[in-house]
Amino acid sequence: MTLARDIRACRLCADRFAATRTAHAPRPVTWFAPEARILIAGQAPGARVHASGKPFDDPSGDRLRDWLGLDPETFYDTRRIAIVPMAFCFPGYDAKGADLPPPPICRATWHDRVMQALPGLRLRVVIGGYAHRYHLGTRAGVTDNVAAWRDHAPGTIPLPHPSWRNTGWLKKHPWFEADLLPELRARVAEALG
Repeated sequence: MTLARDIRACRLCADRFAATRTAHAPRPVTWFAPEARILIAGQAPGARVHASGKPFDDPSGDRLRDWLGLDPETFYDTRRIAIVPMAFCFPGYDAKGADLPPPPICRATWHDRVMQALPGLRLRVVIGGYAHRYHLGTRAGVTDNVAAWRDHAPGTIPLPHPSWRNTGWLKKHPWFEADLLPELRARVAEALG
């Protein structure tokens, strides 16, 4: 696919990444094919994904696959699942070691084109605030977006990031596991069926 190849060759943020604490080079991670039925829309690859070149290749990915009710083979089948973050490269860390936000130039340059290249999507799983703003068109916070998941169903389901950092959030919001996850798994199975 020419679009994926063009994204992998992108170096728009080379200077920006070189100036981060990690001083890394761009390594766009693309994981989509036109026939995909489910979109996983996240924020940006982390350092581990930058190293492996495989999205959600970390404990967050294990948690996400559990939430979706998917095994790794299905999750990584680009003919079924498109994984399209708001930025295709690891943005790096700031001086305090925190993740930098996805550079807006990546979304502006690539995102609309990628969405047009995925005509068969049946379900959008939208993870985190940056993806919520783009895909839901809202400035509301993550908790509000996820709590209002029924307003976006059946075609879109907003989620918090599956990071271990959100374990406290999950404990404070038991409705997520009790109500949203069963519906999410049912929608995933339906979209893939």
